[in-house]
Amino acid sequence: MLTTNKKILAAADKGGYAVGAFNVNNLEIIQAVIETAVEEKSPVIIQTSEGAIEYAGMDYLLAMAKIAAKAPVPMSFHLDHGKDLKVIKRAIDAGYTSVMFDGSVLPYKENVAKTKQVVAWAKKKGVSVEAEIGAIKGVEDLVSVSEKQAFFTDPDEAARFTKATGCDALAISIGTAHGAFKSKTTPELDISRLKKIDALVKVPLVLHGASGVSPAMVERLKKHADVLQDGNRLSGAVGIPDEQIKAAIRNGIRKINIDSDLRLAFTAGVRETVVEDHKTIDPRKWLALSKSLMKETVRGKMRLFGSSGKA
Repeated sequence: MLTTNKKILAAADKGGYAVGAFNVNNLEIIQAVIETAVEEKSPVIIQTSEGAIEYAGMDYLLAMAKIAAKAPVPMSFHLDHGKDLKVIKRAIDAGYTSVMFDGSVLPYKENVAKTKQVVAWAKKKGVSVEAEIGAIKGVEDLVSVSEKQAFFTDPDEAARFTKATGCDALAISIGTAHGAFKSKTTPELDISRLKKIDALVKVPLVLHGASGVSPAMVERLKKHADVLQDGNRLSGAVGIPDEQIKAAIRNGIRKINIDSDLRLAFTAGVRETVVEDHKTIDPRKWLALSKSLMKETVRGKMRLFGSSGKA
């Protein structure tokens, strides 16, 4: 059932849980996410980055999303980290039910002005808008924020921003990071800052860069990647611990973005198949294990976020 982020997150806010927003790039990832959502009876957000659009094409992604939306669970189709206003406008007109404008590294006034423009376009089509205050460090897809550019969200500024722009959800920076390498040590989310933001901001809050980077999945990847002599690609990777994710949800986070964990599961499946299956040349079989591992990952996230059984 295709709906908007605004409706999905309003229900999450009322119920005190978070909804996973999973980045998709191809058929197998979309199938893994939506099949698991149905099995878990969970609302779900399927999202594409501008990089995914460059890779697969907006029309192909939209077509797959419309098929996925026939599933009997609430699903929104969201543009993640939109920076190019032309791409955002095209997504709104094409049929996305939610879009994000990411002006996090822009001067405050410019971020407000451009977010207001996106809100104006979106409201005419009944599309939800997510915006961002505070810059989250890291590199993932076409998003790149250096240590110098990154900064935590100021609670008072977040409140002013949401009032000024009329956005429907706000992505904040409290210690997460994009990509699989979050920190040199175990990340610590600034929960006290989150509490202040939640008290002042009247729209649902969003956590980006929140993948857990499962040590078990990293080890599974390494076991087979070592055979291919590329086993160090995730050496030192560290994600956000589950207990901190739970604390964030208890204190107002309602949408949680997951990308790196899906990439990790996909890559682990491909590596394992390459090493252990020496006969198949069928691409459907090559990606079967990847899809299974992604479903396992999505299921774990839905249960962690508390969205299972809420559809």
